[in-house]
Amino acid sequence: MSERFLWYIPNTVEPGHRGDDTTTGWGSIEYSTELARTAERHGWGGALLGTGWGRPDTFTVAAALAARTSTFRPLIAVRPGYWQPAHFAAAAATLDQLSRGRVLVNIVSGLDDPAAYGDTDVDPAHRYARTREFLRLVRRLWTEEDVTFRGEHFQVTGSTLAPGPYTGAGRPHPTLYFGGASAAAERVAAAEADVQLFWGEPLDGLAERIDRLRRLSEEVGRRHRPLEFGLRITTLVRDTTEQAWHDAEQKVAAMAGASQEQTWTGNRATAVGQRRLFELAGRGEVLDTCLYTAPGRVGGGGAATTWLVGSADDVAGALDAYRALGISHFVLSDTPYRREIVRIGDQLLPRLRGRVGAS
Repeated sequence: MSERFLWYIPNTVEPGHRGDDTTTGWGSIEYSTELARTAERHGWGGALLGTGWGRPDTFTVAAALAARTSTFRPLIAVRPGYWQPAHFAAAAATLDQLSRGRVLVNIVSGLDDPAAYGDTDVDPAHRYARTREFLRLVRRLWTEEDVTFRGEHFQVTGSTLAPGPYTGAGRPHPTLYFGGASAAAERVAAAEADVQLFWGEPLDGLAERIDRLRRLSEEVGRRHRPLEFGLRITTLVRDTTEQAWHDAEQKVAAMAGASQEQTWTGNRATAVGQRRLFELAGRGEVLDTCLYTAPGRVGGGGAATTWLVGSADDVAGALDAYRALGISHFVLSDTPYRREIVRIGDQLLPRLRGRVGAS
């Protein structure tokens, strides 16, 4: 099993994302290019690019970054409903050819601002059914010719891509990542995704989910290679354990001081994964060896709800425990992004690259 280590580029126009202190150039292609090139120099295989209405279009930014780098792999977050599958399959295959196989894809089903871009389907069950069709059709368009598909949500007749995706070395098409913790989401992942992405839950919870997803893969009649697993999490790394926890507590105090109320609203009513993360604080402030749950109480959301905190050895040990569960894809980050991409790349990644094929 090959391993992949990616960073995160927020892709926002407003500064201050998750406490980042950058002001000059934030949100520009020059700044995003600097982050991507820094990732290349400091051991990262690429980066997840944030998506959302009101941000720069993620695919356009990915294409620009691929043109300005040589090894950087953009993990492009896309939403069915924003894209039609044939349109996306063609665009991604073209970029994959131009970049010689560097495209990665993260399919997002969660609600954003669908009415703003004309997506009228907001029912969770329908959205996951649509995502499953999207994944299935995109994969077929990447691997077959003369595709005819009649689904509930999408239809194509006699469709052939030209060019198709870049192939070679056992890679038939760009890797399809997918996240989601609900029962419906897990069935989509088990049937059609290449990689199920998790947020930073304790080991016992992820072990249960991995076992369930493997069983589901058999239940739904998975037709592809075995499902792989990934972790998207904040990693606060310092030279010593003591310094790391001091800085983590200072950052949480600053987050709390910015608002006297819980600022993370999230989509806890319907987003099962976000709700699971938020509720972890009830089990304790520190879980496993160094999983810090306090950020979620004071405004941390998504991948910043829980942090792995410690020295590079501490955090590497924690990530090794996730690896032992079968997790082989890692999307890590901390802020300020420009500084931490170097620190974590130089201090943490060498400790994690003990296996052949890491990228």
